[in-house]
Amino acid sequence: MPTDVPLSFDRLPAASSYDDLKLTVGTFEHVCDSSYLSIDLYPTDTDDLGGALARLLEQWSTQVDGLRPVGGTAYLPYDFSDQCTAWLRISSTDGHTAEVQAGWSSTPGWDVNPFNYVPEAREVSDFRPLPEARITCLLGDLGACFEANRIALAATGN
Repeated sequence: MPTDVPLSFDRLPAASSYDDLKLTVGTFEHVCDSSYLSIDLYPTDTDDLGGALARLLEQWSTQVDGLRPVGGTAYLPYDFSDQCTAWLRISSTDGHTAEVQAGWSSTPGWDVNPFNYVPEAREVSDFRPLPEARITCLLGDLGACFEANRIALAATGN
Protein backbone atom coordinates (compact mmCIF):
# COMPACT_ATOMS: atom_id res chain seq x y z
CA MET A 1 0.00 0.00 0.00
CA PRO A 2 1.19 3.56 -0.60
CA THR A 3 3.18 4.67 2.42
CA ASP A 4 2.02 8.28 2.15
CA VAL A 5 -1.52 7.39 3.32
CA PRO A 6 -1.41 5.97 6.86
CA LEU A 7 -4.63 3.99 6.57
CA SER A 8 -5.24 0.26 6.35
CA PHE A 9 -7.96 -2.31 6.95
CA ASP A 10 -6.45 -5.70 7.71
CA ARG A 11 -7.37 -9.20 8.77
CA LEU A 12 -5.84 -10.41 12.02
CA PRO A 13 -4.95 -14.04 12.63
CA ALA A 14 -7.99 -15.28 14.52
CA ALA A 15 -9.89 -18.55 14.74
CA SER A 16 -13.32 -16.90 14.69
CA SER A 17 -15.11 -13.98 13.14
CA TYR A 18 -14.63 -11.86 16.28
CA ASP A 19 -11.77 -9.43 16.85
CA ASP A 20 -10.30 -10.45 13.49
CA LEU A 21 -10.17 -7.10 11.64
CA LYS A 22 -8.12 -3.99 12.36
CA LEU A 23 -8.60 -0.50 10.97
CA THR A 24 -5.61 1.82 11.28
CA VAL A 25 -5.95 5.56 10.69
CA GLY A 26 -2.70 7.35 11.46
CA THR A 27 -1.75 6.13 14.93
CA PHE A 28 -5.34 5.14 15.82
CA GLU A 29 -6.19 1.43 15.74
CA HIS A 30 -9.61 -0.18 16.06
CA VAL A 31 -10.16 -3.94 16.27
CA CYS A 32 -13.54 -5.18 15.08
CA ASP A 33 -15.37 -8.26 13.86
CA SER A 34 -16.05 -9.73 10.45
CA SER A 35 -19.12 -11.54 11.79
CA TYR A 36 -21.64 -9.48 9.79
CA LEU A 37 -19.64 -10.09 6.63
CA SER A 38 -19.40 -13.79 7.43
CA ILE A 39 -23.13 -14.15 8.13
CA ASP A 40 -24.15 -12.32 5.00
CA LEU A 41 -21.51 -13.40 2.49
CA TYR A 42 -22.15 -12.35 -1.06
CA PRO A 43 -24.55 -14.87 -2.65
CA THR A 44 -22.00 -16.28 -5.10
CA ASP A 45 -19.29 -16.86 -2.47
CA THR A 46 -18.56 -19.98 -0.49
CA ASP A 47 -17.16 -18.74 2.81
CA ASP A 48 -14.74 -16.36 1.11
CA LEU A 49 -14.21 -13.65 3.69
CA GLY A 50 -11.27 -12.19 1.75
CA GLY A 51 -13.55 -11.73 -1.25
CA ALA A 52 -16.25 -10.16 0.91
CA LEU A 53 -13.77 -7.69 2.37
CA ALA A 54 -12.44 -6.93 -1.11
CA ARG A 55 -15.96 -6.09 -2.30
CA LEU A 56 -16.42 -3.76 0.66
CA LEU A 57 -13.20 -1.92 -0.23
CA GLU A 58 -14.19 -1.82 -3.90
CA GLN A 59 -17.23 0.18 -2.79
CA TRP A 60 -14.95 2.42 -0.74
CA SER A 61 -12.88 3.13 -3.86
CA THR A 62 -15.98 3.91 -5.89
CA GLN A 63 -17.17 6.35 -3.23
CA VAL A 64 -13.78 8.10 -3.12
CA ASP A 65 -13.66 8.29 -6.94
CA GLY A 66 -17.07 9.96 -6.82
CA LEU A 67 -15.61 12.84 -4.81
CA ARG A 68 -13.34 13.84 -7.69
CA PRO A 69 -13.28 16.48 -9.15
CA VAL A 70 -15.98 18.42 -7.27
CA GLY A 71 -15.65 17.24 -3.65
CA GLY A 72 -18.29 16.24 -1.13
CA THR A 73 -18.61 13.75 1.71
CA ALA A 74 -18.79 9.96 1.70
CA TYR A 75 -19.30 7.52 4.55
CA LEU A 76 -17.57 4.14 4.39
CA PRO A 77 -18.57 1.46 6.94
CA TYR A 78 -15.96 -0.72 8.62
CA ASP A 79 -17.52 -2.06 11.82
CA PHE A 80 -21.01 -3.54 11.89
CA SER A 81 -22.31 -4.04 15.44
CA ASP A 82 -25.79 -4.81 16.73
CA GLN A 83 -26.36 -1.36 18.22
CA CYS A 84 -24.21 0.87 15.99
CA THR A 85 -21.84 1.10 13.06
CA ALA A 86 -18.39 2.60 12.66
CA TRP A 87 -17.64 4.63 9.55
CA LEU A 88 -14.86 6.49 7.82
CA ARG A 89 -16.03 9.95 6.84
CA ILE A 90 -14.21 11.18 3.75
CA SER A 91 -14.66 14.93 3.24
CA SER A 92 -13.28 16.94 0.36
CA THR A 93 -13.98 20.61 -0.29
CA ASP A 94 -12.00 20.81 -3.52
CA GLY A 95 -12.19 17.33 -5.10
CA HIS A 96 -8.43 16.96 -4.67
CA THR A 97 -7.60 16.73 -0.96
CA ALA A 98 -9.49 14.84 1.71
CA GLU A 99 -9.92 14.65 5.42
CA VAL A 100 -10.46 11.06 6.62
CA GLN A 101 -11.97 10.61 10.05
CA ALA A 102 -13.21 7.49 11.82
CA GLY A 103 -16.28 7.65 14.00
CA TRP A 104 -19.59 6.13 15.00
CA SER A 105 -23.26 6.26 14.08
CA SER A 106 -26.23 4.81 15.95
CA THR A 107 -27.29 3.05 12.75
CA PRO A 108 -27.35 -0.64 13.72
CA GLY A 109 -25.08 -2.97 11.79
CA TRP A 110 -27.94 -5.29 10.87
CA ASP A 111 -29.55 -2.33 9.04
CA VAL A 112 -26.58 -1.88 6.68
CA ASN A 113 -25.94 -4.25 3.77
CA PRO A 114 -22.13 -4.46 3.52
CA PHE A 115 -22.44 -5.40 -0.16
CA ASN A 116 -24.59 -2.38 -1.04
CA TYR A 117 -24.22 0.09 1.81
CA VAL A 118 -24.56 3.35 -0.16
CA PRO A 119 -28.30 3.84 0.53
CA GLU A 120 -27.70 3.63 4.28
CA ALA A 121 -24.53 5.74 4.03
CA ARG A 122 -26.58 8.58 2.55
CA GLU A 123 -28.75 8.51 5.68
CA VAL A 124 -25.91 8.81 8.22
CA SER A 125 -26.78 12.00 10.10
CA ASP A 126 -25.45 11.31 13.58
CA PHE A 127 -21.77 10.67 12.82
CA ARG A 128 -19.65 11.17 15.94
CA PRO A 129 -16.00 11.56 14.94
CA LEU A 130 -13.11 10.25 16.98
CA PRO A 131 -10.66 13.17 17.20
CA GLU A 132 -7.62 10.87 17.47
CA ALA A 133 -8.58 9.03 14.27
CA ARG A 134 -8.02 11.69 11.60
CA ILE A 135 -5.69 12.13 8.64
CA THR A 136 -5.52 14.34 5.56
CA CYS A 137 -4.34 13.16 2.16
CA LEU A 138 -4.91 13.45 -1.57
CA LEU A 139 -8.02 11.72 -2.92
CA GLY A 140 -5.97 10.01 -5.63
CA ASP A 141 -3.58 8.60 -3.04
CA LEU A 142 -6.49 7.46 -0.88
CA GLY A 143 -8.06 5.67 -3.84
CA ALA A 144 -4.73 3.96 -4.60
CA CYS A 145 -4.42 2.97 -0.92
CA PHE A 146 -7.89 1.40 -0.95
CA GLU A 147 -7.17 -0.44 -4.19
CA ALA A 148 -3.93 -1.92 -2.85
CA ASN A 149 -5.68 -2.85 0.40
CA ARG A 150 -8.52 -4.46 -1.61
CA ILE A 151 -6.08 -6.62 -3.58
CA ALA A 152 -4.32 -7.71 -0.39
CA LEU A 153 -7.59 -8.66 1.31
CA ALA A 154 -8.85 -10.57 -1.76
CA ALA A 155 -5.67 -12.66 -1.66
CA THR A 156 -6.37 -13.79 1.92
CA GLY A 157 -9.27 -16.05 0.83
CA ASN A 158 -11.22 -17.77 3.57
